[in-house]
Formats: sequence, structure tokens, C-alpha cells
Amino acid sequence: MPLSPEQLEQIDAQRSQTQQTLRVVSAGMESHLYKAHEVLDHGFVRVVDYMGDDGAIVQAARVSYGAGTKKARNDEGLIRYLMRHWHSTPFEMCEIKLHVKLPVFVARQWIRHRTANVNEYSARYSILDREFYIPAPEHLAAQSTVNNQGRGDVLTGDEAQRVLDILRSDAGRAYDHYEQMLNQEGQEGLARELARMNLPANIYTQWYWKVDLHNLFHFLRLRADAHAQYEIRAYADVMCKIVADWVPAAYSAFEDYRMGGANFSAKGLDCIRRMIAGEEVTQEGSGMSKGEWREFEAALKG
Repeated sequence: MPLSPEQLEQIDAQRSQTQQTLRVVSAGMESHLYKAHEVLDHGFVRVVDYMGDDGAIVQAARVSYGAGTKKARNDEGLIRYLMRHWHSTPFEMCEIKLHVKLPVFVARQWIRHRTANVNEYSARYSILDREFYIPAPEHLAAQSTVNNQGRGDVLTGDEAQRVLDILRSDAGRAYDHYEQMLNQEGQEGLARELARMNLPANIYTQWYWKVDLHNLFHFLRLRADAHAQYEIRAYADVMCKIVADWVPAAYSAFEDYRMGGANFSAKGLDCIRRMIAGEEVTQEGSGMSKGEWREFEAALKG
């Protein structure tokens, strides 16, 4: 269970407190504030603070004092224009701060997005909990034979059980040794900052992660993609639902132009124009490598 009864009680207490404010609020985001959305077996994502809404994006683009005289559909059209033409600064006017509980190996992927502010739970000062990510059977897959970064067929039967047994036993044994090494219960022991080095990469950590909407969209474009590793994609999928409620017009444009759209090279555009003109274009006559051509065909087929 990702959250203890005490933690759930604390969240309910936070959500019960309301204050009057002159700042802009997003009704959709208010419904998510402080709630923990469960991810994987012990993880979660929860919003602890945010700034701005769709109106803040429009206001920044127009540098206006307020809502102005434009109609909502014009605001949505402007947001779509900004997204379509890769404008970034208006989207940077919105920010979100998340509390995330995630496996360490997922955190190592996540931290590659260096445009956020991060503060992680410190295993130098505190003792990590005995919580490890163990994949569900349907996500236990062999190495892909065609993609060095991907997964192949799902393991089944005795082989799947063998792998799960190894994962559980290794994680448990490492944590047992971690506890045995710690300076606690009257023994001299090892400092926490050293004892932690023996812990496996599937142990859970936590952090606060604050990012603006422009860079959050970049994170989601990569991590909510079907080709992303499942474990980080599970977090991105939850975040997509939160963002869709927070800034619906901006998220709709993002979904259309970034998630559902495609970018083509100059060679790709030339091939499309030739195809429209009725010419039969092959990889050999496209000027593209075999890899580029496969990706080009995949984008056309959708």
C-alpha cells in the first residue's frame, strides 16, 4: 500500500483546509490538490502546489492586465497557435510542484530532465523503508531482439517465477544487511550515508519536483510515449490526467500537436510532396537511411 492510514489522514486534513485568495485558481487542479494517485506497487504522485492556468498562458502571450475582452474560443485559438509554432515562454508562466514516490532506477531516468527543481529524501539522514518495486507478471519481459533499449515477449511459467523469486530474495537480503550495518540499537554500526550504498535500485525513494508547464510538456512527450519504459510511463500517464484537468486548453493543444502529431525532415516533406503528386517513392529514392525510412513509414501509417 503506497500510503499508510496516518498519511491518508494527513492528506484529508490538508484538503479540509480552505483559504480565501485573490490568486487565480484552476478548479480542475483544485480537485487533485494534495491527493495521492497510486502508481506501481508502492508509488504515488500528488500535487502539493501549483501556479497559473490556461488564462495565465494567454495573459503572458498578450502581456495584458487580466482576462481582457477576448472570448474563450479566441483564447483557445491563441494557445493552439503558441503550441503549433513552438512558443515556450507563455507556457513557462504556469508551474506545478509534485510529491513523487518512485523506485530509484526510475528516479535515475527522471532526473535526466534537468529543467526542474528537485529535493530528494535523504538516506544520509533518514533510514529508507523496506519497500521495493516488484514488476507485475504482465510487465515481466525478456530483452527485445530488435531494440537494445526495449522489452520483448512477456516471461511466463517457471521462468517468470524464477525471476520474481530472485528479485524478491535479493531485495530482502540487501535490506536485511542494510539494517544490520546501520548504527542503531546500541551497536556502533556504519553511517547511514555508507550503509545505503548496499541497497538495490528497485527500492523506493521520494522527492519534491517543481517544474514549469513548458518543460513538463517536454517530459510528458518523451515519458508518456508508447516507446518509453513502462515504469516511468506509468507515472507520466497519471501526470497527463492531472495536467488535462489543470490546463485543459493547453493540454488539448499539446495532445494534438506533440503527442498525436509528427515531425518530418526536409527529405521526408519532399517525399510526401512527391507522393501527393502521384509518384511512387521508395527508400532507395528517398535519400533516407533504412532506419529513417522505417520511422517515416511508421509516422505516415500512424
